[in-house]
Amino acid sequence: MRSKNDKIDAQGLSRMGLEQQVPIWKPLSKNLYALRLLTRQHQRLQELRTQSTNQQHALEHSTFDSSFIDKQLTKLVSIYEAQLVALETAIKELIEQDPILKPRMERLVAIKGLALLLVAVLVAETNGFEGFTNQRHLVSYAGYDVVENQSGNHSGKTRISKKGNSRLRRILHMPAFNAIRFNEPTCKALYERVYERTHIKMKAYVAVQKRLLLMAYALWRHGVEYDSLYLANRASKDKKIVPTGGTTQDQVAESELSHL
Repeated sequence: MRSKNDKIDAQGLSRMGLEQQVPIWKPLSKNLYALRLLTRQHQRLQELRTQSTNQQHALEHSTFDSSFIDKQLTKLVSIYEAQLVALETAIKELIEQDPILKPRMERLVAIKGLALLLVAVLVAETNGFEGFTNQRHLVSYAGYDVVENQSGNHSGKTRISKKGNSRLRRILHMPAFNAIRFNEPTCKALYERVYERTHIKMKAYVAVQKRLLLMAYALWRHGVEYDSLYLANRASKDKKIVPTGGTTQDQVAESELSHL
């Protein structure tokens, strides 16, 4: 269809619904909707505060300064900080009052690097991980899916798509650093493995971001407590010695350890 109008769009949506087994969309619950409003407002105020502090920094190092503008910016920053504190309090109160959200979020906060605000963003932006039947769907929704650029003799860079919900990637940026800083076992091992192979720190940190997202998804979906040594224990149990052409080789569940 080269043209675009309401009739053609309606026909396309109808054909998609008939030809594909599209799952029924479920709206956000009242508390999840309120949580998403709070977390998104928190992000907007953080961006405004950063903008004002950057203006202050530029004004301090400019040729001519203005005390009047500096006072205004200082007042704005203090207002933003007070509102951010109020929003964080409202988010905590909302979670405390929900008997379903509270125990599930407490399981996710047990992961080193994941704070309550981050978990709130993950849950609010994914509708409580509703609608994701497997990890691949969640990875694609967050924009962590790998995109290749190769044709014939041309071999371009392999990178993440960055398509999808950018708020998830934004909120997972700093927790990835903290997970490595506080020596979270699974993330630390993944970081060292990726860095040893690529020698690119940021690529290793992005792999850790993806791992944190999938760990949160697994805990939320299965309703289990966090075990920091789960993957290590799983690998030791799955390790087998298989004869191959007169030799032996160790077969470990590397796919589960490396693709996350």
